[in-house]
Amino acid sequence: MSDGNTGPRLQRVADLDRQLIEISIDGWQLSAMEGDTILVAMLTQRGLLRQKQEVEPAGAGFCLMGACQDCWVWLEDGRRIRACSTYVEAGLRIRTTWPSSLLES
Repeated sequence: MSDGNTGPRLQRVADLDRQLIEISIDGWQLSAMEGDTILVAMLTQRGLLRQKQEVEPAGAGFCLMGACQDCWVWLEDGRRIRACSTYVEAGLRIRTTWPSSLLES
């Protein structure tokens, strides 16, 4: 399984002067830019959105508009959100795998 450290999949070429926002993904701290979706924030810094199942290829979002269902991630409280249509907010804590605490309840 890949850990997402294959290098960025997207490269930012414009709007480089927007305010930085700190978020956490699987405990990994990163800076996103105001106005970014979670998907853009993640793929400008790593090579995948999340690892699907062990037998499936890693996901990186597909349609970028919420139709394909390939970009689901979770907030630490267990809520499932679409990374392609959810904008970053300061302090956002994202999980790329199903929260184990929900499996135990």
